[in-house]
Amino acid sequence: MRLVVARCSVVYTGRLETRLAEATRLIMVKADGCVAIHADGGAYKPLNWMNAPNELLELADRWEVRNKKGEVMTIHLLEIISDSAHDLGTDPGLEKDGVEAHLQELLAEMPHVMEDGLTLLRREHYTALGPVDILCRDPQGRTVVIEVKRRGEIDGVEQLTRYLADLANDPTLGELRGMFVAQSIKPQARTLAESRGIVCVEVDYDELRGNKADDWTLFS
Repeated sequence: MRLVVARCSVVYTGRLETRLAEATRLIMVKADGCVAIHADGGAYKPLNWMNAPNELLELADRWEVRNKKGEVMTIHLLEIISDSAHDLGTDPGLEKDGVEAHLQELLAEMPHVMEDGLTLLRREHYTALGPVDILCRDPQGRTVVIEVKRRGEIDGVEQLTRYLADLANDPTLGELRGMFVAQSIKPQARTLAESRGIVCVEVDYDELRGNKADDWTLFS
């Protein structure tokens, strides 16, 4: 991973145009080619980013990051304060607790409980941003990207949103839609998900294990 602290401004052109005014920021370049720009605040979410695969062109006064869609993120470098590279090695990935891991396993075995007509494509589909819990196909032929949580919160919706953006670069998956599945989903998370066209599904872990009546609740 390469970490560059620099005074810079950023212009993104693509489906729309956005600008970041001059300020000191952290530019993160991951081994897979993903480029993300962070401020000293705002938790984990970058101000702007370009997912892999892309091409990074380093010029004297600017970097140009371009993907296959023709989108370009131009980072104008006014002053480089620090530039360092670090080999982080292979990451073992996020380990889910027992209930969440088992919940994911049960849903993969019975995708119809999340939505009628779903068929499983695969579990733990790896992306540059981490593993997607479940991929399914719906009756309309769309790929359904599913994030599974014990408790559905805003962070989970943001995570799923990033997966959808990353997988949109894979033409083999065709049309995508998102589904957020949890034992309970907070109202704020549901509102955010629905505003992004993501279907929310609440399931009961005990029901999945066969301990209760088959009574699923779907919110869309």
